[in-house]
Amino acid sequence: MEWMALLLFLCVCGTLLLGYPVALTLAGTSLIFAGIGVLTGTFETSYLNALPSRLFGIINNQTLLAVPLFVLMGIVLEKSKVAEDLLTAMASLFGNFRSGLVLSVIFVGMLLAASTGIVGATVVTMGLLSLPAMLKKGYPQSLACGSICATGTLGQIIPPSIALVLLGDVLSGAYQQAQLNMGNFSPDSVSVGDLFVGAIVPGLLLVALYALYVLIFTPKLEANESHDTQEDNTTSVFGALFPPLMLIILVLGSILAGFATPTEAAGVGATGAILLAFAQQKMDWTRLQAAALDTTKVTAMIFMILIGASIFSLIFRGFGGEEMIHRFFERLPGGEFGAILMVMAIIFVLGFILDFIEITFVVVPLVAPVLFMMGVDPIWLGIMIAVNLQTSFLTPPFGFALFYLRGVAPPSVQTMQIYKGVAPFVLIQLGLLIMMAIWPEIITWLPDTIYG
Repeated sequence: MEWMALLLFLCVCGTLLLGYPVALTLAGTSLIFAGIGVLTGTFETSYLNALPSRLFGIINNQTLLAVPLFVLMGIVLEKSKVAEDLLTAMASLFGNFRSGLVLSVIFVGMLLAASTGIVGATVVTMGLLSLPAMLKKGYPQSLACGSICATGTLGQIIPPSIALVLLGDVLSGAYQQAQLNMGNFSPDSVSVGDLFVGAIVPGLLLVALYALYVLIFTPKLEANESHDTQEDNTTSVFGALFPPLMLIILVLGSILAGFATPTEAAGVGATGAILLAFAQQKMDWTRLQAAALDTTKVTAMIFMILIGASIFSLIFRGFGGEEMIHRFFERLPGGEFGAILMVMAIIFVLGFILDFIEITFVVVPLVAPVLFMMGVDPIWLGIMIAVNLQTSFLTPPFGFALFYLRGVAPPSVQTMQIYKGVAPFVLIQLGLLIMMAIWPEIITWLPDTIYG
């Protein structure tokens, strides 16, 4: 019966490669296999009885309510041109320094990652706004493209991140399931807020490593004269930086201080973004309606995939797939280290062909309970997976961030220059993964300090 589980997984991956919709592929292929299993006597129909309660649980999940709210917050900030104001102000302040414009891109990209959390939106926005200016000023194409792609993927790791919200919900269920399997009927829990706290130090460390690389390897450029005074630049930077920064601090601070759950903080963030956009006269009802429509589309897509993934995981488990994975990991050489290395390699490769949403909902529920039963820390595993996916989205030739930038880059920018530019940033991210594997305290220190 277990060979049916393996065949189901392979058929799902093959169908996805053919370009069929993810949600319909997951649900449809799984139900077809369930029907074949019933006819051949290899699948118990009792597993299908659990489908209504699982689907109702998804729709009724309070944690996942944070997803549309964070998406709305990011889209409103994007449509209100906050990124454009930030980039213009930062470029005017640091533009005469050798690495000034690239550092401005990294810093603004970090703030966009914290406010939007959507990789595609950040890469496209930064590509449209900053790439022409960087090329005009004489920066190498590879450095300009690499810095934009790398900072665009920060939305995977810097909280409040939609990827961490989804990972937190999946890991919470997997962690409780693993503890129940081990006989602990009063299981501990891991929350989205725990992942947010665990991601702060790695995220800031990654930004610092980006900035250090840029400071060292940016070639000397001819300085442009500036007619603005330092005082005027400082004032414009403060005016552009203060509102979104205060919004981010309000959202994250309320979570870290324990005043609000991530869902409640997401509501504050979405409301604050709308009020901020209207206060700065950069939002009207037409743009607000467009933002609401885009939010609805993204949210519907995410929940459809989640429903399809739940059907897939239930039927995969009904064919004995969970036991098959458990035995496979137990037989791997190296014990816990070998199992983690194998999972990270699989997720990295799948990141070339699947978005983080599919990987989070399909792969993580299958492998996480087994790793937790081997003693892996859930917060550490969640951040490792997030950084791993971020690296995968940046790696040539299939990284999603590269496709996003290629779509908005001028024709004069060669694709090979984009690949060349992201290579050092991929190495930086791999270095961070190795550092977090050797020193897990990079991830666990802040959660232990705050909640310990």
